[in-house]
Amino acid sequence: MRKHYAVFGTPISHSLSPRIHAAFAGQSGIDLDYVAIEAGADDFRAKLEAFAAAGGSGANITLPLKEAAFALCRDSSERAVRAGAVNTVIRNEDGSWRGDNTDGAGLVRDLTERHGLDLRARRTLLLGAGGAARGVAPALLDAGIGELTVVNRTPQRADALADALGEPGRVHPRYFGDIAAFGEFDLIVNATSAARGGGLPGLPRALVGRRTAAVDLSYGEAAIPFLAWARANGCHDAVDGLGMLVEQAAESFALWHGVRPDTDAVFAALSGRAAALVTAD
Repeated sequence: MRKHYAVFGTPISHSLSPRIHAAFAGQSGIDLDYVAIEAGADDFRAKLEAFAAAGGSGANITLPLKEAAFALCRDSSERAVRAGAVNTVIRNEDGSWRGDNTDGAGLVRDLTERHGLDLRARRTLLLGAGGAARGVAPALLDAGIGELTVVNRTPQRADALADALGEPGRVHPRYFGDIAAFGEFDLIVNATSAARGGGLPGLPRALVGRRTAAVDLSYGEAAIPFLAWARANGCHDAVDGLGMLVEQAAESFALWHGVRPDTDAVFAALSGRAAALVTAD
């Protein structure tokens, strides 16, 4: 029997998730229909309900709906509760939704296993405090990073994320206006969507140390401004979010279908496509 899944967000036409899940389904012999559905804060609930009524069994949730998805779920996993954000929903037998968040696990797996980064004790700067940042912050802490500095254009959101993480001796909310005084970081994670609108915040060279790894949770064109800054300012590593996208998708696929797909071939195929798109642009 064909199974129905989707990804919700806006903008969503660029999403590689349908291609990723189609590849995973092909590996696993699962008859899967996975589509991208444009939804904003005003119509997300209605579109999710319509999807469920049409037989939808689960979905991924992307920008800007991850915190809204958490609020819609009847129950959620521990990691989703810690994040206060959901990127994966599973339909319960009674028609309600269970939430989970695979972003952090996907990011850590990509950075440590694919890129060979040792995250332990890295002084880390997290740019942004929305749903994407909330999804990865707990996993980074669990992976053993050192102190975590959170900055956001709206200071209250940085404060709220730091409070939610519950480690005041290790997690510090700061303000963009003070960023030049932060010192060097071993890991800088861009979890903002500012570059999509051409609004990447100004970042000083003083943030970069000898082994700094710069990571953008976005991929494709949206990641270009931040990664260009990273390379121009001497970061040791510059990593986009494509690998994370594939790995978090694999985590979601395993939750839905009980089998974890092979990600290496899918990542390799998408990497070639992404490079072609950037070259063509």
